[in-house]
Amino acid sequence: MITTIDEPISGKKGHSRAVDPTAVLSILEWLSGDECHAIDEAGLIAGLGKRLRQIGLPVDRLTLHLTTLHPEILGRTLAWAPAEPIEIHEREHSTMMAYTASPLRKAMESREPMIFNADDRTWQWRNIDVFENRQLTQIMIAPLCNDDGPVSAAMFGTRRTSGFNWQEVEAIERILPALRNTCEMRALRQAELSLLDVYIGPITAQRILAGRIRQGEVETMEAALLLCHLRGFTRLSNRLPSSKVIQLLNAYFDIVTPVIAGQGGEVLKFMGDAVLAFFPASNAILASEQALTAAGRILNELSRFEQDGIRLEAGIALHYGQVSYGNIGSGRRFGLTVIGPDVNLLSRIQKTCDSLGKSILMSDIFRQKSGAEGAVSAKFQALEDFETPVELFTIPMDEPSVRRATMDPLKERRDVEANQARA
Repeated sequence: MITTIDEPISGKKGHSRAVDPTAVLSILEWLSGDECHAIDEAGLIAGLGKRLRQIGLPVDRLTLHLTTLHPEILGRTLAWAPAEPIEIHEREHSTMMAYTASPLRKAMESREPMIFNADDRTWQWRNIDVFENRQLTQIMIAPLCNDDGPVSAAMFGTRRTSGFNWQEVEAIERILPALRNTCEMRALRQAELSLLDVYIGPITAQRILAGRIRQGEVETMEAALLLCHLRGFTRLSNRLPSSKVIQLLNAYFDIVTPVIAGQGGEVLKFMGDAVLAFFPASNAILASEQALTAAGRILNELSRFEQDGIRLEAGIALHYGQVSYGNIGSGRRFGLTVIGPDVNLLSRIQKTCDSLGKSILMSDIFRQKSGAEGAVSAKFQALEDFETPVELFTIPMDEPSVRRATMDPLKERRDVEANQARA
């Protein structure tokens, strides 16, 4: 059975247990105060649940369902119960269908608070994972509505046989605006971080959030650089439908991007079918080793990839050098990128990958810093816009010992050092 908030919930007004208004005010002050502002979402729900119990509300289960802006994550569910650890569940967009017949979905779409009893046969709320086996007799769902953007929600559950009385519902209603505001602040902060992370990467995002956003504001830094470019993709895209081309590109980026991030690098740009990444050099040797490991793992993953009979091949350029990193653009539209002679050299090395048919080409300085054992000279190459030929190096990927070193040069080096120590 659904009960609207306008109807009495339990008993008559004269027989309901009073909730101290001063106690409710203390919760409102906490929700809007510095202490609450400083804690994370888990601290928010834990603090709120404890305070609701302290003022006498029979809340045995409290959940927050916070929506966000993310290409993969629909939102986050946080669940609290007395004397239990906080549960946090990431909800992917694919889970939306599971909530089609959910009272949570109904309340969020109606944007009105609703109460559902345990004997309700239409809305089976007790099979929602955070309410299963909780012996709750009633839940109150309160949408947390912003002026624009997605709607979040709070759910208050009780085991008391009679459920919430009207005064308890009024007390919960009084705190909802303050709860909405603090959740909205966190949702905006989370959306800001998520979108910056997704679209420009965590290192660049931190730079922006630190206020380094003025046009022309750049810094000089050393980094290991990686440029990965698909081979023959123009021909492939000319003969395939656009939808298929997008699928292949996304599959390719799903291979390349996590590998780079996993090795401590950051993708700066997707340039058609190319990926430009850098590995900041707090330690030049480590950064170069990370870039080399990433290159080997990308090629290893691509060698196993096949989709509808289509295989993908790539050429990867590696270089270590100095770059200018910062804001470049015009007027009110610009982006963060890296420029400089070493970036230009990286681009020319990558073009040489295609002309020589090599999977990996690296500069001599990168070879030295990465300790790429088994690297062999690809001779001096005349590179466009560079006055003198540049010696490049490659790694024969068909040699098992070299392949192992390419896949994980850090492990290879540690194994060598361990063997020398034992000797």
